[in-house]
Amino acid sequence: MKRMLQLARARPRFGYRRIGGLLVLEGWRAGLSRVFRLWQREGLKVPQKKRKRRRLGVSANGCDRRRAESPNDVWCWDFIFDRTSSGSQFKWLSVIDEFTRECLVLKADRGITSDDVVDALAELFAMRGVPKHIRSDNGPEFTANELLAWLGRVGVSTLSIEPGSPWENGFAENFHSRFRDECLAQEIFDGLDDARAITAASQEDYNHRRPQGSLGFQTTAGFAAACAASASAKASAPAAHAAVCLGQTQP
Repeated sequence: MKRMLQLARARPRFGYRRIGGLLVLEGWRAGLSRVFRLWQREGLKVPQKKRKRRRLGVSANGCDRRRAESPNDVWCWDFIFDRTSSGSQFKWLSVIDEFTRECLVLKADRGITSDDVVDALAELFAMRGVPKHIRSDNGPEFTANELLAWLGRVGVSTLSIEPGSPWENGFAENFHSRFRDECLAQEIFDGLDDARAITAASQEDYNHRRPQGSLGFQTTAGFAAACAASASAKASAPAAHAAVCLGQTQP
């Protein structure tokens, strides 16, 4: 018995058959059925192999290296957590346009899976358009095969940051810092409906009334509107120039 326990500790990936074989090789008269009974009596078992996590991130995908160049160029997303007055945990999904700093999604729920992320993004894509890239950490919701395959089908490139480097997803981290300081730390949530109502009001305030120092103290909605107007003016200028040229060539 003592020797069997020693062998089991020394070789934790061996089952009772292989341990029995070692005992026989050492000269013990150990029948397999007896080893099995002792094995069960001592509660021995081979530890299950832990599933390895996929690590997709590299530092080249960090916000300090791959910067957004226009609206809908790079979005970022992440999760933040808080609790109700009774201690139940809530989870928020945020999606930020890194160029305009707009909070595009701020979804509160008791739990959010990769399927919920797909549903939220599909609705957002229909309203806002499809971004070129989405930046995230290596959370399981963001590295799920189904989500990555769906993003690939709609033409969105994923920018996964280096594991253990949250600063590389700095726009999401900055938003969560403001959201926690100005909302979560100030409000008491009595239930999910309460959390969703306060969340919607907070998102509206952040986008339409909160001045952003990084945008010259404009609101994110105001800055986004200015970007859209500028892009529209640039798009119409070639058409106007072509019309003038066409008029000049008419007999």
